[in-house]
Amino acid sequence: MNYVGRTNISSARLKGLQKDLHLTDLQFDTVLAVLYASYCSAQIPSNMVLIATRPSVYISICIVLWGIVSASTAAAQNFTGILLCRIFIGLPESAFYPGAIYLLSRWYTRKELALRSAIIYAGLLISNAFGSLMAAGILSDMDGNRGIQGWRWLFIIEGSITCFIGFCALYILPDHPHSTRWISPEERHLAQVRLAEDAAEADKDYAEDSAWSGFKQAIFDPKVPIFALMTCSLLLGLSFVNFFPTLTATLGFDTTVSLLLAAPPWIFATVVCLLNAWHCDRSDERFFHIAGPWWAVIIGFIISLATRSTGARYFSMFLMSGGYAGAALVLVWVSNAVPRPPAKRAAAIGIVNGFGNIGTLIGSYAWKAAWSPFYHPSMWISLSAIVFSSFLAFAIRCLLRRENRQLEEDQVKQLSESSRARIEEAAKLEGISFQQALDRKRGFRYLY
Repeated sequence: MNYVGRTNISSARLKGLQKDLHLTDLQFDTVLAVLYASYCSAQIPSNMVLIATRPSVYISICIVLWGIVSASTAAAQNFTGILLCRIFIGLPESAFYPGAIYLLSRWYTRKELALRSAIIYAGLLISNAFGSLMAAGILSDMDGNRGIQGWRWLFIIEGSITCFIGFCALYILPDHPHSTRWISPEERHLAQVRLAEDAAEADKDYAEDSAWSGFKQAIFDPKVPIFALMTCSLLLGLSFVNFFPTLTATLGFDTTVSLLLAAPPWIFATVVCLLNAWHCDRSDERFFHIAGPWWAVIIGFIISLATRSTGARYFSMFLMSGGYAGAALVLVWVSNAVPRPPAKRAAAIGIVNGFGNIGTLIGSYAWKAAWSPFYHPSMWISLSAIVFSSFLAFAIRCLLRRENRQLEEDQVKQLSESSRARIEEAAKLEGISFQQALDRKRGFRYLY
């Protein structure tokens, strides 16, 4: 529902939203883009707030708020009204995905995180499939019901569903391992021990590990800016997602059929995403599992650029959507590459996903209606962006390999006070000596 709330405007466009609100093509592109202005800028402070609050309460409140704003979009009468709704929907939505990945990283080890994160990301992918199917049903059956246009019903119904999910999440979501109330003390202890064993340090912030210090540590870690730029370029390359119903409409079918055709590529992408993440966890490898699906997108763009055949272009959409199987693991890689302290990890996830979504904002202007029906200039822009992302991913891989070699040479020669405290805490949790925990720390290596 998080992603449906961001992309349902493209489906609504097919049923008259742009015409009813008297929007020019540039204004519609601006409506798409402005959400990411608030969405991107709020992610870093949101993850910093998450550290100091109960995630179950904070995330649930944000879900309800974006559901309310999404439903309110149905009341928009002009460009100003829908622009304001899009700005305000981006603020609460910014808490969800980076916050969810950070919360998962507080419960699962490095060798478990990829599949769990991919299951969450599968919600994004499947929303593109069933969001289109849901939109097809609402737009065709509800249009004119009680004198309300179908695209307005789309926002009302999907926003209401989101609010209901938000209230349920309040009772379902866990908090941090040491503070979740509905598990036993033994289970809380086990959750903390598992993470301590994984990185040979307790997954815990100490007095000097404030949200602000975590942000400073993250911003000065050279891996984090490279991850952020890589994600920005990647999401520019994958920005076709916001126009997918428009792209399927160029195949020459009516609105309902176009929305139905938008579903199968995303079902395919969901399956590929889960299988790729499962194997990523099993193999402890990151680069090829992340960049490999992007190379399939490049092939998809080349096919679409080379032919005007309807069948070939539709096949290329399967390859394009499959690229999200790699995108699903980017924040997992960030979490693996910036494991401790938690404050730094939370800030790094917020920085990478927040800055990265600027690529989606830029991409809102890359798929111009004037370039329809084949959008060749858009595809060249996207293809170039994904090639650049692949280069940066390879650079991160080389950087992590170098850091592993450095760890082999002089691991733990100098311990900071907070790092020493986390190792002592890990020893205490596992019931081993400090020296044993220190030896385990010497065995820690980054996954690349």
